[in-house]
Amino acid sequence: MLTSQKFRLFKDQSFRAIVTMGGNFVIVAILLIFLYLMYVVAPMFESAEAESVATYSVAGSGKTLALAMEEQNEIAMRFTDTAEAVFFSTTTGELVNSFPLALPPKASISSFHMAGTNSSVAAYATDHGQVLLASHQYKVTYPNDKRLITPFIDYPLGQAALQIDPKQQAIVQFTFKLGEEGHSFIARTADGRLILTRFSLEGSALDEDEAELVASTVDLPLPGINIDFILMDEDQRVLYLASHDGEMVQYDISDQDAVSIQQRTHIVKGDRKLKKLTWLTGTISLLVVDSEGVISQWFPVRDEGNHPIPTFIREFDSRGDVTAIAVENARKGFAVVTQQGQLEIFHTTANQQVLEIDADITKPERLVFSPRSNALLLESENGQLHFWTVTNEYPEVSWSSLWGKVWYESYQEPEYIWQSSSSSNDFEPKMSLVPISFGTIKAAFYAMLFAVPLAVLGAMFTAYFMAPKMRRIVKPSIETMEALPTVILGFLAGLWLAPLIEENLPGIFSLLFIMPIAVLFAGWSWTRLPSSVRHRVPDGWEAMLLLPLVVFVLYASLGLSPVLEAQFFGGDMRSWLTNEAGISFDQRNSMVVGIAMGFAVIPTIFSIAEDAIYSVPRSLTHSSLALGATPWQTMWRVVLLTASPGIFSAIMIGFGRAVGETMIVLMATGNTPIMDFNIFEGMRTLSANIAVEVPESEVGSTHYRVLFLAALVLFSFTFFFNTIAELVRQRLRRKYSSL
Repeated sequence: MLTSQKFRLFKDQSFRAIVTMGGNFVIVAILLIFLYLMYVVAPMFESAEAESVATYSVAGSGKTLALAMEEQNEIAMRFTDTAEAVFFSTTTGELVNSFPLALPPKASISSFHMAGTNSSVAAYATDHGQVLLASHQYKVTYPNDKRLITPFIDYPLGQAALQIDPKQQAIVQFTFKLGEEGHSFIARTADGRLILTRFSLEGSALDEDEAELVASTVDLPLPGINIDFILMDEDQRVLYLASHDGEMVQYDISDQDAVSIQQRTHIVKGDRKLKKLTWLTGTISLLVVDSEGVISQWFPVRDEGNHPIPTFIREFDSRGDVTAIAVENARKGFAVVTQQGQLEIFHTTANQQVLEIDADITKPERLVFSPRSNALLLESENGQLHFWTVTNEYPEVSWSSLWGKVWYESYQEPEYIWQSSSSSNDFEPKMSLVPISFGTIKAAFYAMLFAVPLAVLGAMFTAYFMAPKMRRIVKPSIETMEALPTVILGFLAGLWLAPLIEENLPGIFSLLFIMPIAVLFAGWSWTRLPSSVRHRVPDGWEAMLLLPLVVFVLYASLGLSPVLEAQFFGGDMRSWLTNEAGISFDQRNSMVVGIAMGFAVIPTIFSIAEDAIYSVPRSLTHSSLALGATPWQTMWRVVLLTASPGIFSAIMIGFGRAVGETMIVLMATGNTPIMDFNIFEGMRTLSANIAVEVPESEVGSTHYRVLFLAALVLFSFTFFFNTIAELVRQRLRRKYSSL
């Protein structure tokens, strides 16, 4: 006997240790998942850094007109006022090579312009109305397995200068854009004219050597202001002219024969002066620098008449008098340097300053980013060049860009948008987590709206009213549904259920009213039958009689659908919803997700809730019935209260399952990250978004890490609600444990 007790004690202690160890392993696993997610996400929130690498005197002769660097940050170059391209080492300043540019004979330089941040093309204008275009290029070779970068000059439109002004007047100021279908030049001439010259390629479309550039020139209407800044967009459709007083005039130059002034805008506050005006990458937004050191972003927003109006979007405060500004090549960021030598880097979409350091540079004049935005080259007034490396991997990430409304380029107003990629290099990433978090809650809400009433009421009937023999059939059958792969449910929902609902919308909605009425009427009719008839059906088997009724009502509702659609909705309820009610409709929508995901969640909620109700001590129910309570009163006031902790746990576990569901949402909705509680619209959830985009994201990129942040949000979201659910469950357990 003693040995048996010792063995039992040993087994109890052993299994207690095993269960405790298993629980601890679960906690450790969850903690490791959390730590790994934090490990991937944390680098996004590290501060940007900049480090001075070298300072040296300008290589070559002449005054610098523009600076540039090649992609590897090994060689830099400058165009000079002596029409020379000078290449030098970024780290030592040693001269690598120089190339004199072939200006037309007897011509002198009257003005200069660099094409833009994403272009390597620069142009010299002459006092005879001509323009010579030159591009700095680099050839990379690997002699003896060592990288060698050889710079050279290319002439994209030929070595001969182009005649921009037929009257051969000196060009005092100009801008240009090169395109696949043509090239445009806007120039202000010495005799006060403003001209637009376009070059188109005519001749053989197969052989460029046989084709020739044909020029056409028109005079543009003068803006009525001093022209201090000229900017043209990449599409060669919009022209901006501005003065130091802050007045800006917008032209529509899409049609050379019908150029018109569209808008006049004052782009600086009060009596401030406009110091600098440049394009942000993509040539949609303008960066405006005023005399107070404030940098503001403007881009066109269409008014009620569909006219693009330059609109103030946001502003950034610099710490001093801005003397130079540089725009990043592939991101919506820019850097400025002040008269006091302060270097600052900003990002427009994130609406934040990502770096501010004292560069200790005397009177900086020029500033340029490297193509990868990981280096800066500054030139000061005393002819010194300063080379800096920059570590700024994730400037797009900020609290406002992730969780706030952001006014993105070409949008009418600030919005929550998730659109992580595009075919354009000038694309502005839109990584708001709000739409996909909203989609997660929306999908779970409609799934629970469908699943909870059916699962809980079914559990109540099965555990308390159903015959034991029938319960032994029904309960395992419903629990078996949980083994169905969700990919199969999603497949059926997307390819079968969604079209079925779309074709029978009136019938589906009529079913919501007809089915409860039919069941209630059947129940009332059953009570009116003679006792001899009712007693022929054993207690607890009455539900079997409802199965034919449910099938008949379902069939009848779907059969009535065409009649109802023709009678009340003009034969097409979907068109009526869209055109008459103003409710957009997608075939794969929240209703489909709610039904499909509800079927996936019902077994979980039903099984746990049924066990909780069935486990209520029979002594409580017998006592209630003995005191005169009806079976329903006993269920409502005794059984449900006692089982409420278990029922609540069942609902919250089902909710957690719905929140984390991936395949059903992925296959049964349009997977569009929109914020609309419309039951006829789809959504994108956190889990589905991760499943779709992680395989295609670049490891270590902002997109990649934001997806892991979405996973962390989903993890935290589930953990938070499960914790709250457990606290509520414990409170309910204490409250009703005395029953």
